[in-house]
Amino acid sequence: MAGRPLPDRTYPAETGSEGYKLWERTLGEWLEYWAETTPDKEYIVYSDRDLRFTWSKFNERVDNLAKGLISIGVKKGSNVGIWATNVPDWLTFLYATAKIGAVLVTVNTNYKQNELEYLCKDSDMEVLCITDGTWDCNYVDMTYTMLPELKTCERGHLNSERFPYLKNVVYIGMEKYRGMYNTAELLLLGQNIDDETLNTMKKQVSCYDVCNMQYTSGTTGFPKGVMLTHYGISNDGYFTGENMGFTQDDKLCVCVPLFHCFGVVLATMNCLTHGCTEVMVEKFDPLVVLASIHKERCTAVYGVPTMFIAELNHPMFDMFDLSCLRTGIMAGSLCPIELMKQVSEKMYMTITSVYGLTESSPGMTQTCLNDTFEQRCTTVGRDFPFVDVKVLDPETGEECPVGVQGEMCCKGFNVMKGYYKNPQATAEVIDKNGYLHSGDLGVKDEQGFYKITGRIKDMIIRGGENIYPREIEEFLYHMPGIRDVQVAAVPSKKYGEAVGAFIILEEGVEMTPEDVQLFCRGKIARYKIPKYVFFIKEFPLTGSGKIQKFKLKEMSLKLCEEQGIEVV
Repeated sequence: MAGRPLPDRTYPAETGSEGYKLWERTLGEWLEYWAETTPDKEYIVYSDRDLRFTWSKFNERVDNLAKGLISIGVKKGSNVGIWATNVPDWLTFLYATAKIGAVLVTVNTNYKQNELEYLCKDSDMEVLCITDGTWDCNYVDMTYTMLPELKTCERGHLNSERFPYLKNVVYIGMEKYRGMYNTAELLLLGQNIDDETLNTMKKQVSCYDVCNMQYTSGTTGFPKGVMLTHYGISNDGYFTGENMGFTQDDKLCVCVPLFHCFGVVLATMNCLTHGCTEVMVEKFDPLVVLASIHKERCTAVYGVPTMFIAELNHPMFDMFDLSCLRTGIMAGSLCPIELMKQVSEKMYMTITSVYGLTESSPGMTQTCLNDTFEQRCTTVGRDFPFVDVKVLDPETGEECPVGVQGEMCCKGFNVMKGYYKNPQATAEVIDKNGYLHSGDLGVKDEQGFYKITGRIKDMIIRGGENIYPREIEEFLYHMPGIRDVQVAAVPSKKYGEAVGAFIILEEGVEMTPEDVQLFCRGKIARYKIPKYVFFIKEFPLTGSGKIQKFKLKEMSLKLCEEQGIEVV
């Protein structure tokens, strides 16, 4: 499906980099720009409950909440946590904190008690904003477990020995809980703060200040607080939208979590910088996504591969008219070619891929509408304007020639300010030349397109042979009956590591490990054929939808034991 032409570039020549410019606006200044330019246009819509905010009404609510936060002691540099799914006031807290120079610390919605407490302590969090929780996590109970003092203290007078910085808890909603403010009370308290106080604080905020801190999702290692600036995330979102030809007429269905860069940057910052409408989905449900697209006539939708698979395979998929769609992003993990083709054909979308990581705000490369179908299926595009992407040799640090595999690295406006209170970890990923090291393996072709070939730590080393899971996964996607597959290392006494394939089958399909191995025989090198094949129902995921390959490796030994398979 061919995409419509990208808008003409009309920026002054001195802006450089293909006629683009870097915007020096804070998030608050962007919001106020659209509130003045298109005040009556819808910005945020929750189609399932017919809740709608125009730019001007939303901006007014943001200012009121900002004043409420000021009234409880939030100031420039304060770290304010938000632990919630995509509820209607999530974005209100984002912009309210941004306007007064505070930092919104996003908390993974799947966190359990120890993870919550680690993040609150590590981030020096002063205010924690929560909802009821999810089906398997009661955020209120977990917060009281962490802060038992809440049940006996007055609101605003929390004094915790374990969490000395944490002074307030806010419940996002109307319900009242002991020791906590709720949203309505904050808005009421804000009436005691005059506009001049807010305006004075807004003037102190620079676009180069940190506005968002996200903790790395933990596919490897211990979570670290990634410090992201107004400048970094707004411009990253801006270029994301430019590559898809976004205009004020677009409506983006946002079903990816806001606590992750995919939601708060690629989706929200894209819409913020282009004046688009965000059609929100509180918690991913394929039926709500399909219905929202159909009802609101959305022109774009994002998702990780597992989300698109759920939508395409929903039994009611054919009931919805998705012809309004024209583009979107599939990202978050390596995207199967066959799935990209299905999305293009059945959802009428010119799909693009963004590559990067939280530390790069998050995008460093992206395919765009004008790229060929093959380029959009097999590459992650070219580097963003003003971002210098290089493939570096992991051993020597030298740039790899075209076609030679190395580590994906980048330097530019999008690189994080660093890890919070962790200069050593920052120095380990940002080298002396300012290049951020991703840990991912890739190659650059003669046209400047990049292909991700695997992850350095995901590489399987079998008896000295380097095996990249991506190659085997792409091959197995062509086997009829396989819905999704991940390849990971299985510990081996003989070879050190062996190849394991973790497969989710199409509904009603039966298959044996021998069937998979027979399909591979003669088509890929013998040492790449999976020694172990496991049929599972779902992959272990982080809250942002990334597959945790290290957990697959851990699962393999347990599965072998359960199935009576000897590990050799």
